Amino acid sequence: MDTSETGLEKIIVSWLTDHNGYEQETPHAYNKDFALVDKWVERFVTETQPEKVKQSMCFASPSERFKFFTRLANEITKRGVTDVLRKGYKFNGSTFDLYYPLPSELNPSAKVAYEHNIFGVIRQVMYSKVNTNEIDFVVFINGLPLATFELKNNFTGQTYENAIAQYRTDRDPKELLLQKKRCAVHFAVDDCQVWMCTALAGKDSWFLPFNCGVNGGAGNPVIEGDTMTSYLWKDVLTKPTLSNIIENFAQVISSEDKKTHKVKETVIWPRYHQLDVVRTLLNVTKMSPIGRRFLIQHSAGSGKSNSIAWLAHRLTSLHDADNKIIFDNVIIVTDRVVVDRQLQKAIMGMEHKAGLIRVMDDKCNSADLAIAIKGNTKIVATTIQKFPYIVDSVSNLKNKKFAVIIDEAHSSTAGK
Repeated sequence: MDTSETGLEKIIVSWLTDHNGYEQETPHAYNKDFALVDKWVERFVTETQPEKVKQSMCFASPSERFKFFTRLANEITKRGVTDVLRKGYKFNGSTFDLYYPLPSELNPSAKVAYEHNIFGVIRQVMYSKVNTNEIDFVVFINGLPLATFELKNNFTGQTYENAIAQYRTDRDPKELLLQKKRCAVHFAVDDCQVWMCTALAGKDSWFLPFNCGVNGGAGNPVIEGDTMTSYLWKDVLTKPTLSNIIENFAQVISSEDKKTHKVKETVIWPRYHQLDVVRTLLNVTKMSPIGRRFLIQHSAGSGKSNSIAWLAHRLTSLHDADNKIIFDNVIIVTDRVVVDRQLQKAIMGMEHKAGLIRVMDDKCNSADLAIAIKGNTKIVATTIQKFPYIVDSVSNLKNKKFAVIIDEAHSSTAGK
């Protein structure tokens, strides 16, 4: 087994191309002017939306093509790569889809569309116009960069910590590819651990563990005959999982500082345990009768609020084997006097339609809670204290099915 850094790179990229249908391009295919792979973008758009290409004349001449990619690059800078992938991009009056979502089993045409997505990888990406620095490899979807990877190997005396140091000291966050939101996530990887950062900021780049955990502790379990971090490419980077993350987890949340009125943008990518808990609960809920209970243990700082928000949003659209919605409402219950601000921010920050969510803040009373539960509000976040006052007014809802997520299930949430 090749234990060098390049060896690990070959193992990962070979798995992606041989077992997961990725396409591989040479480093020259990466366009430094636009920080994307223009040939993949053009191919995807031309194959899937020929009428829009014809109508907008986006590739009719070199100057139009240049305009198309210049505006696309600016759009990624402004909105972030995940938003552009999800919602597309408008040019000369035509809105181009830049990604097709995972299809349901009952939609064969969506399945055909999804197959057109180009999942691509390029090794040794020379991303800069001012130096010859190389990133070990970058993953692209339809030519748009989604994730960068720096690899190290314990056998050569270097670990993920060296990869983190490389991101902090040798990777200029002003470079187009490495600017905030232009890539959804940056991974520091060795053969034992994976760490991630969603916004590079030089020496202030904040990396978090992206590990499976071992018996409730940190790190990754030993796997006989395999690398401890192989879940990264054999699970996370597979097409279904990566699509799931783009469609349901990755996002940019904006929040305004009430004193300075400055808007702060936070790039969100799920940590492995968050992805794991949401996927596990959705799968087991689909197969279980309504009314089953689960207990999720978490540690401080593990991103519990986002895990709750992701789970709540996914439960609202969960279907059974007959393609019927399983739950009418999702109720998030906390035992605090007001709904935790961090939890409020996480729930409201997820993309949603108006009227889908109601947070029972300090301006709401028990009557508002009863109206929300009886109505079509899909997600209701409330304190436990409001419930005793509405027992009678909601007693006739026996035909409705609820998913109840209790934040911090301890003594105060016992009983009925």
